[in-house]
Amino acid sequence: MEIDKAIRECDDRRLQTKYNNATYVVQRALALYSIEEVAFSFNGGKDSTVLLHILRAGYFLHKKGQNSVNGDLKDFPIRTIYFESPCAFPEINSFTYDTAAIYGLQIDTISLDFKSGLEALLKEKPIRAIFLGVRIGDPTAVGQEQFSPSSPGWPPFMRLNPILDWSYRDVWAFLLTCKVNYCSLYDQGYTSIGSIYDTVPNSLLCISNSSNKFKPAYLLADGRLERAGRAKRPSTSTGGQIPAESNGLTSQDSYKNSMLTASIIAVGDEILFGNLEDLLGPYLCRKLHSIGWSVLQHSAVHNNIDSVAEEVERQKSKSDMVFIYGGVGPLHSDVTIAGIAKAFGVRLAPDEEFEEYLRHIIGDQCTGDRNEMAQLPEGITELWHHDKLSVPLIKCENVIILSATNVPEMEKQWDCWIELAKSSDLLALLEPYVSKHVTTNLSDVEIAQPLSKLCLEFPDLYIGCYRNARYGSLIVSFKGKDLTRIESAIKALQKKFQPSAFIETK
Repeated sequence: MEIDKAIRECDDRRLQTKYNNATYVVQRALALYSIEEVAFSFNGGKDSTVLLHILRAGYFLHKKGQNSVNGDLKDFPIRTIYFESPCAFPEINSFTYDTAAIYGLQIDTISLDFKSGLEALLKEKPIRAIFLGVRIGDPTAVGQEQFSPSSPGWPPFMRLNPILDWSYRDVWAFLLTCKVNYCSLYDQGYTSIGSIYDTVPNSLLCISNSSNKFKPAYLLADGRLERAGRAKRPSTSTGGQIPAESNGLTSQDSYKNSMLTASIIAVGDEILFGNLEDLLGPYLCRKLHSIGWSVLQHSAVHNNIDSVAEEVERQKSKSDMVFIYGGVGPLHSDVTIAGIAKAFGVRLAPDEEFEEYLRHIIGDQCTGDRNEMAQLPEGITELWHHDKLSVPLIKCENVIILSATNVPEMEKQWDCWIELAKSSDLLALLEPYVSKHVTTNLSDVEIAQPLSKLCLEFPDLYIGCYRNARYGSLIVSFKGKDLTRIESAIKALQKKFQPSAFIETK
């Protein structure tokens, strides 16, 4: 089987693990259900294309385990369901039927909606379980496991999800490693395909100086943004006018303003005991805002593996990027890298390239510690080299490990990271955040409700309040990416009170 052979011969151990787990789910399902009792829902997208080949390989391994492999098993015996829609891209339809012809799929084309089509199919066929290309992050994935009964109100069947825990990166690693065909739309910048009415190329893949040329989907730097092209197009029913309740903000603008997020984790008992003031976190916050990224959380954790692992696991799933510093080095309390490995469920393994860098720095001193420092999370680590850095930056999927211990060192590492990320097209630079402040002598009670309403009127802005002293003037801060929007919000606030109630400050 060409799929099984391609995966076993590749060097991507993470992909091999994902593949083994997925084909095991297939083999387990085929042991529980007969071929007549299972079906495969295919929609021509990248996820279901991966699942098709996982099923082909899983069926091969299942038959091999029964010692009943016959030739190359060219024909695929699992019934395939395709829900044809007038809203589908022509490229999706063409790819689906071409694929069916190539692999001998027994395809049932259904023109009804998914639920009605399933009800009709299950009444006619003895199907008890359906393989789906659902992945964590999909809107329908909430609460699902690899074997999940259908939801209440739906016809009864078992949902089989072999690639539930696969990431965007895993999907493309599989397709490119196995060299299988996929829908041509993905080479035109589409990263997640719905209908012709709600799908556009991903703007993050737009080629510079061009408004209609895009890089292929597998070059998207952060898989969490794969659905950035799945925004509803503006309705023409209002004659192109923006609804009044949006207050001048389109849904596309709102999405763009909050598209990329980061979390910052400081590792160090010294910070939590109050022995050391953390200056690096605020510095990173300012830098991230300067490139248009929103900081979701800035936290500090103890110097132990479990604390680091728990916090990284929380933040890596919520944020597009996680920056972590502190606890990196040869001391007994330097556990950051081990904690990250635990968060991703991988082991630490020696990295010869990284050890060579350490050898030049440490020389023949601390041999044992040097070797221990050269162990990095296996299968997920990238080293980012820069001439100005004696040791490369460490990237573990969407976690960036920084070794800086003071602001000048952090500034140097930040500048190098920005330069490297730009040159590799791995960093999306958005409009920077801008801010304005007004002060007032009004009381908290007087201003609380009007400010709450203002936040609803301007959802794209961060509107906050604070005092420099308990009985001093109240300062209202407005932060966003559009200065015009901020000025509009300030005027809207002033209209709710006397014009002299608020004074703008720097």
